[in-house]
Amino acid sequence: MDAAEVLNEIGFWLERQLAVSYKVEAFRKAAVIIEDLSQEELAKRLESGALKRTKGIGDRTLTVIKQAIEGEVPDYLADLRTDEPLAKGGAELRAKLRGDLHSHSNWSDGGSPIEEMARAARWRGREYQVLTDHSPRLTVANGLTAERLTEQLKIVARVNDSYDDFQFLSGIEVDILDDGKLDQTDRMLNKLDVVVASVHSKLKMDSIGMTHRMVKAINDPHTNVLGHCTGRLVQGSRGKRDQSKFDAKKVFAACAANDVAVEINSRPERQDPPNNLIAMALDAGCLFAINTDAHAPGQLDFLDYGAERADANGVPEDRIVTTWPVDKLLEWSHAKR
Repeated sequence: MDAAEVLNEIGFWLERQLAVSYKVEAFRKAAVIIEDLSQEELAKRLESGALKRTKGIGDRTLTVIKQAIEGEVPDYLADLRTDEPLAKGGAELRAKLRGDLHSHSNWSDGGSPIEEMARAARWRGREYQVLTDHSPRLTVANGLTAERLTEQLKIVARVNDSYDDFQFLSGIEVDILDDGKLDQTDRMLNKLDVVVASVHSKLKMDSIGMTHRMVKAINDPHTNVLGHCTGRLVQGSRGKRDQSKFDAKKVFAACAANDVAVEINSRPERQDPPNNLIAMALDAGCLFAINTDAHAPGQLDFLDYGAERADANGVPEDRIVTTWPVDKLLEWSHAKR
């Protein structure tokens, strides 16, 4: 077995179960250390003891590497592998999801390289995956300037060209600024396949101001998806956060009028929008996008949670853009530009 691939797969399963970050990083970093070594060189270093003395290789990762070189499925990996979905409900809808419009790499606040995010998405059965790293104002998340985004687009195109059975698409999670403008130039937004617009700051803005802010962003012809619309947190290491206040009827009416999909954010700490707002968006005639907002490869399986919530709330399959084939999706996402 390829030892680096084994270490990365272990990282995937740990991320999927929301293991503590230091445990994930131990396997991901070990994979980087050995990924350029041939199997022969790796075996040689293992036998001589040089690998054990290598910084970043601990007892557990060393055992995994040894078992992989010997052709075994490492015990640690065998214990992690599972066919069980993360959620009990929504299995039928989950099987119909073709892609995911919201994910992050280590170019902003994600934990893995672009190439690894694409590889994992394909491995998990996606027909397409959109990379949506953050925009400039979100400095805490290393948001991309126009210059960095230009460089990223070259990598996305190169990665996409390396597959003939999977499409890796360009995108951004663009910050909705305080006045409702989008935090990236029109020139750059025009180059992207999908634009997810989200509020990340001043989440306690008064309802009138927040409503105006969100509606203005939704009215922007570049916006395809309204991301995690309430900004709430219901669990997790960051604690809890109340949802933003806004006129949901006006916001969802704007989404319906502008053909903007309301994101059903699949992250377990977000579960955004709450059920009552999903019902309001349904009544307003909105489209939906079930997205993972994955910040690591293992989090790409969070689609299970989103499918469960969409199914429980009666969201019809034909109004979920992530069930569409890629040609239809791109026709929709580019229609207003």
